[in-house]
Amino acid sequence: MRLRPALRVLPALLLTALALTGPWLTPHVIDAPVSAPFAEPGGDAPFGGDQLGRDVLSRVLAGGRELVVTSLLVALLVTGIAALLGAISALRPAVGRIVERAADVLMLLPAVLGILLVTLSWPDGGRLAVVTAAVVLGVPYAVRLVAGAAVPVAASGYVEAATVGGERLWYLVVREVLPNLRATLLALFGLRFVAAVYLVATAGFLQVGPQPPAADWALMIRENSSGVLLNPWAVLAPSIAIGLLAMSVNLAAAALVPATGRKAVPTL
Repeated sequence: MRLRPALRVLPALLLTALALTGPWLTPHVIDAPVSAPFAEPGGDAPFGGDQLGRDVLSRVLAGGRELVVTSLLVALLVTGIAALLGAISALRPAVGRIVERAADVLMLLPAVLGILLVTLSWPDGGRLAVVTAAVVLGVPYAVRLVAGAAVPVAASGYVEAATVGGERLWYLVVREVLPNLRATLLALFGLRFVAAVYLVATAGFLQVGPQPPAADWALMIRENSSGVLLNPWAVLAPSIAIGLLAMSVNLAAAALVPATGRKAVPTL
């Protein structure tokens, strides 16, 4: 890996590692008050206290793991499902028309409404319900993108030769089409991770998923919004963490795109 791409990937790796290990790095117990409610930064609380006087820094360190794991899972599922459906759609136009029509219908559903419909109709689903909603909402956009990129690959001479030679559909998808979509899939993964962070954070803000007193970045923003003028860091710290995580992972995915495929990335 060349130096410049490595430098673009490094922030994402560091932030992801920090979010995953953060619960073990907290200076205070995350649910124990250490100061007055919305106390200003100082002393043992560099970011001050939240609405109950709990250490904001400790809760920020502990609040990113579930968001990262859930968003990575959603991005992997959406990219994987879209890759298979998009490649099959390009190789089998009749199937592609059905997939496209279904995607068009699902794309009409607003993201927030979709989250509420799935999670409220599945009240005991918790994180699983949020993941399901995010995947259902993310696949339609992704499959249209992959299918568009797969069509010229499916029409190429070597794929046609393999088809005439009697190769099965799964062989064509896995061995002939998908390896030639690496640039598209890497860029798609980065965008889907950003979208998943947005959807999972939105669900957390709406208290669909993690519930108080859990430490969660989106939930912290909701809980502390009433005291933003007293201690802005109680809201700014988790907000900045969400923004930096999404931006750094998107930049890392773009940096990993093969040089020969980067012309396709702006179309995303």
